[in-house]
Amino acid sequence: MSQEGDFRDLVDLAAERLGGAVLWANDDFFAPKENLLKASKPVWLEHEYTDRGKWMDGWESRRRRVPGHDTALLRLGLPGVLRGLVVDTSFFRGNYPESCAVEGTTAPLGTDTDTLLGPTVKWFELLPRSALMGDSQNPFAVTDHRAVTHLKLHIFPDGGVARLRVHGAVLPDWSRSGGTGGELDLAAVEHGGEVLTCSDMFFGPKHNLILPGRGVNMGDGWETRRRRGPGHDWVLLKLGAPGTLRRVEVDTNHFKGNYPDTCSLDAILLPDGSPEALTAPDAPWRELLPRTKLQAHTRHFFTDALRDLGRVSHVRLNVYPDGGVSRLRLHGTVALEDRYALGLRRLEALPEDELRARLASCCGASRWLSMVTEAMVKREVTRVEGLFGASDAALDALDRDGWLEAFRAHPRIGEKKAEASQSEQSRRWSSGEQSGMDAASEDTVARLAEANRAYDQRFGQVFIVCATGRSARELLSLLEARLGNDPATELRVASEEQKKITRLRLEKLLLG
Repeated sequence: MSQEGDFRDLVDLAAERLGGAVLWANDDFFAPKENLLKASKPVWLEHEYTDRGKWMDGWESRRRRVPGHDTALLRLGLPGVLRGLVVDTSFFRGNYPESCAVEGTTAPLGTDTDTLLGPTVKWFELLPRSALMGDSQNPFAVTDHRAVTHLKLHIFPDGGVARLRVHGAVLPDWSRSGGTGGELDLAAVEHGGEVLTCSDMFFGPKHNLILPGRGVNMGDGWETRRRRGPGHDWVLLKLGAPGTLRRVEVDTNHFKGNYPDTCSLDAILLPDGSPEALTAPDAPWRELLPRTKLQAHTRHFFTDALRDLGRVSHVRLNVYPDGGVSRLRLHGTVALEDRYALGLRRLEALPEDELRARLASCCGASRWLSMVTEAMVKREVTRVEGLFGASDAALDALDRDGWLEAFRAHPRIGEKKAEASQSEQSRRWSSGEQSGMDAASEDTVARLAEANRAYDQRFGQVFIVCATGRSARELLSLLEARLGNDPATELRVASEEQKKITRLRLEKLLLG
């Protein structure tokens, strides 16, 4: 068992209010599986019984009389990389499990329970079988870097667990928000926002500031104690991605006699800055919103009052002198370079087989696929430029057979189906890349078919061209012109076109 660590300060990815749910358990005879994720702390009711036995605030299975163990299946509210787990056995004293283990997987949104429990879903170990103590909060650190969407909690052999907390870093599924091309709340927990530290949170946890929806009561916000000396309170947030902030909302919902009198916002661009560096006296913070009067129980919106600071990575909310804020929304746009970086983070967190499948859509050469996958699995690629560099190096390592394998993964110009099998993603990309063919005349289509046959006979390979943005007439002209090349020259030209296609597809993969 690990010592209690900083991971408890991270968001609970399985929280019910974020969409977490217990989907299935093989046995919950004494107490229902749904109790595992209840937001409240477990309670003990001394004389409370049900028709099945003692009432317990947790998940409890019957006493096992046959070999095996009990299991619960959970869906996380937000996908992410786990940093630690707390298996809470509060009030389970003579009926707690001897040990537990946890597995994880990544599955598409909406995957049904039967599929998750079936043979097609691959699960991997996050926590090996580990001893538990009764009536205790049992914390375990997790070091696996892969993202997960679902968990299996195994208890050995049976017994009760009051609560399960799953702490980690959110890895946003940007497709749920329509992608990263528009304006987003960059502070929202579902978009990877994180509250790093604050001056005080005596009455309300700091993470409440960035939860979905409006606060449900005064306890569902960030609130400091009453300040009796000089100074003011503050809270420091890391955006889900560096961005340019366009609109801010400070919501004092439910705070009526205890809202801050005024607030201000500062911002900084220091993407990899530690809390220590960000709170240092010489940290280069700049004013985003000047000190502004607040009202009780009110949503305050700011646009024109915001200063244009360009890209920022962190924001500090200052409240004067103290009090409570329900929610903070920081809406902004993300630059292309930062969108690529987000995509790389998603790829890095995929299980190896899933990563390999995604990369296979970008290039059909098996040697390229193995080299790039290996570089990412070994953590040799840390920046987007490194991914493009690894791709170019892998392509440069191909021999003639490797290039031909890559070419065969593409349909001929004017056709819809490649000789080799394509993934669904690759087929969609091919169709989009050849969208210039949609308006082609019958004569152009016929001439392309004839030129493709002539090209096959002359070179014994598929004609490869980066077709993105080119019309059918342009493609025909390029094909006819390249028929005059000698085989060595044509292989070199086709290889350069394959490089362009691979680079464009990697960019699409990062933005997808």
